[in-house]
Amino acid sequence: YFSFFPGYPIFLYITFVKNNSVLAKEKTIYVCTNCGNTSVKWEGKCNACQEWNTMVEQKQAVQTQQEIKSASWNTTTDSFSPFQPVRLDEITIGQVFRTITPDGELNRTLGGGIVPGSLILMGGAPGIGKSTLLLQTAMQLNQKVLYVSGEESEEQIKMRADRLGQQQSGVFFLAETNIIQILRTAMEMQPGLVIIDSIQVMSSPYVDSTPGTITQVRECTGEIMRFSKQSNIPVFIIGHITKEGMLAGPKLLEHMVDVVIQFEGDRNYNYRILRTIKNRFGSTDELGIYEMNEKGLKPVNNPSELLISQSPEKFSGSTVAATLEGQRPMLIETQSLVSQAVYGTPQRSATGYDLRRLNMLLAVLEKRIGLYFGQKDVFLNIAGGLKITDPAIDLSIAVSLISSLQNQTMDKRICFAGEIGLTGEVRAVKSIEQRIREADRLGFSKIFVSKFSIQGIPVKKFKTEVIGLGKIGDLFE
Repeated sequence: YFSFFPGYPIFLYITFVKNNSVLAKEKTIYVCTNCGNTSVKWEGKCNACQEWNTMVEQKQAVQTQQEIKSASWNTTTDSFSPFQPVRLDEITIGQVFRTITPDGELNRTLGGGIVPGSLILMGGAPGIGKSTLLLQTAMQLNQKVLYVSGEESEEQIKMRADRLGQQQSGVFFLAETNIIQILRTAMEMQPGLVIIDSIQVMSSPYVDSTPGTITQVRECTGEIMRFSKQSNIPVFIIGHITKEGMLAGPKLLEHMVDVVIQFEGDRNYNYRILRTIKNRFGSTDELGIYEMNEKGLKPVNNPSELLISQSPEKFSGSTVAATLEGQRPMLIETQSLVSQAVYGTPQRSATGYDLRRLNMLLAVLEKRIGLYFGQKDVFLNIAGGLKITDPAIDLSIAVSLISSLQNQTMDKRICFAGEIGLTGEVRAVKSIEQRIREADRLGFSKIFVSKFSIQGIPVKKFKTEVIGLGKIGDLFE
């Protein structure tokens, strides 16, 4: 309305009214990418998790009182939801039908295959082989697959597919970053599988922010999740990782999806590990092992034979450990080098193993056995480029350190499985029977384990001789 007062300027008051309420405005908040804490202003350090440089800007719509009242659950209405609560003992469990892929390692990691309507997130470092693995999986499936890429062109995907050398007739490629157009195309095609590469470059037109921000990643993932559940079409989404090795984006992203798998490995080596981080349809203790070659990623069905040196020569400092990755037993080679320190401060280096645990083992060997490494350089390497966190390889590492220190070779037909405590005792480890069975299958003559872990296990049924130890001094003798 117009108001005119003599001697005063003219004031124009214009109010936009819709449904008797003011239109929703946007306000700016700052969200922590580590814990999700919100703040009205930017802060260098999050007050909740005490992490630095994790606050990012996010747009948020301000709802009016009428919108809040209409969206509240505490309102009286004549329409009821078709979903009613059901007693837990009345729910019947049906059989989950999975899509079995020709890739046995991928089936193992997913818990037996791809569940219809599931949302699977795959993360990994750049160049590790995420896109290659999903592209060759799409070409191996005997059904229609929609491959969406916002990072690569049609020619790049075609060149990679030709290099893999497999049938491509069932794979349809779409170069698009608008998530609404992607899901609309997928709904029209009705494929058996959708692959989106990657979630960080996708954007929704309903969110006013750049691709890759927390708001865009969360909104796009929510749209994909609703699509997969309504259409019963499984969806793979590829996610980037940060320099710390965590999945980029909000932590909510991992809670929204059904399965989270991590693709690990060193690009300087040929081996890759596909590890399960979260799985609503199976165990999280499974993993798959691949070998990268010019034809793509080749599943490794028997990793023990590849990770153990086949050379007939014997070297000091080389031993074999019976480890367990997830539920999968395998034998790996541990290599140690102990030499006289050239500089004043001795060096300690570990590749594929925790350096702090290596220092602990050196202290135990000095205290309990009397072997002095104080003026020695110690280098430790896990062959094959693997990173092992299983404490059962402590025994093998201790023997390799002693072997290198005294320059004595070890028989390659002997392996070890046991954890070493601070008092020098050899502690029991889990699934010892599976480790013994793996050593027996590969023809090892002896395996040294903790005497506390073989109680009640019929060790005489194995051809491999099982020797129990109580403390590290017994092994040294």
